[in-house]
Amino acid sequence: MASSAALRDLQRDLENKANDLSKLQKDISKNHQIRKKYTIQLGENELVLKELDLLNEDANVYKLIGPVLVKQDLAEARANVKKRIEYISAELKRLDSTLQDLEEKQNSKKETILKLQQKIQSLQAGKGKA
Repeated sequence: MASSAALRDLQRDLENKANDLSKLQKDISKNHQIRKKYTIQLGENELVLKELDLLNEDANVYKLIGPVLVKQDLAEARANVKKRIEYISAELKRLDSTLQDLEEKQNSKKETILKLQQKIQSLQAGKGKA
């Protein structure tokens, strides 16, 4: 009788751990999507910086603000793009460290779930013999 109560507790615990693992996997997926978006933005900004570097110093540069194109200084445009690249790179590093942490938690949860499953199986095997 006590073993069936212990078995129910283990199964409930296993269910909770599985739900936690599912949430972690969703967080990892969301992190990957955000990281992909930032990676694309980084590539675009690096391309813009290369294009700005090709221009002569007296070239006209325009910035789109709402529906209006506003003339902008070339040096200011380069500085803005470089600042954006720095920000995006910092965000990517932050996302990478968060992702690494989430993956470590995921692996830990998987190990815990595996151990719980083994306990449940050994209890069920012991119960079957009795």
